[in-house]
Amino acid sequence: MNSETRPLFSIITVTYNAAATLPPTLASVKEQTCQLFEYIIMDGASKDNTVALATDAQINGARIFSEPDKGLYDAMNKAIDKTTGEYLIFLNAGDAFHSADTLQQIADTVMDNDFPGIVYGQTQLVDSNRQRIGDRHLTAPETLSFKSFANGMVVCHQAFIVLRRVAGHYDMKYRFSADYEWCIRCLKRSRRNAYIDDTIIDYLNEGLTTANRRKSLRERFAIMCHYYGTMPTIMRHIAFIPRFIKQTLKERKNR
Repeated sequence: MNSETRPLFSIITVTYNAAATLPPTLASVKEQTCQLFEYIIMDGASKDNTVALATDAQINGARIFSEPDKGLYDAMNKAIDKTTGEYLIFLNAGDAFHSADTLQQIADTVMDNDFPGIVYGQTQLVDSNRQRIGDRHLTAPETLSFKSFANGMVVCHQAFIVLRRVAGHYDMKYRFSADYEWCIRCLKRSRRNAYIDDTIIDYLNEGLTTANRRKSLRERFAIMCHYYGTMPTIMRHIAFIPRFIKQTLKERKNR
């Protein structure tokens, strides 16, 4: 990539002691046939060899920063401030583009749709051996709007590519669900959204602790009430109960 050319994509990976999960992510970025990107790795002063792995990967357009932060969303905000690309893509350590031409798919969608505010697609879950577990319990809809997220995070954060000028910072008052609130704000600001009818992200299904999951759900409920109203949110949650039970049983089965 020519250093004088503004990249189309800013791919961001936030890490902390991620040596065990980072290699597939690095390999995924490096193998992309589309090279219209910069790669920002924002590390939280890891004590393992995360930074060495990132450096040794020698990914064209990579910039690596390692310094203490105040948590995941603080690191993501710091990474956003480093970006120069038109679109933001977040890949956590362990997550990966689905194939070598995924970024080209996204680029083609951007061009074919005259730079929409958001480009999004489907996500599949994989285990630590990169074996497919299945699809997310929520499927990305063909038509996406601000109202879509009233039903939960219907698009995986990693498969939610946002025009930089539409995106803001993550709200640090949310410790576990700032990504959900961020997506809603992006949707409010986006005039047009473009759907890719394909799997574009492999998401590492590590699972959350029960305590963090409950805290995350409480935060999401508060976010839903703020954006979509308290009574409509309560009614939706009553309808969510069968889905929640089904998801819980599925997760127990996969353990």
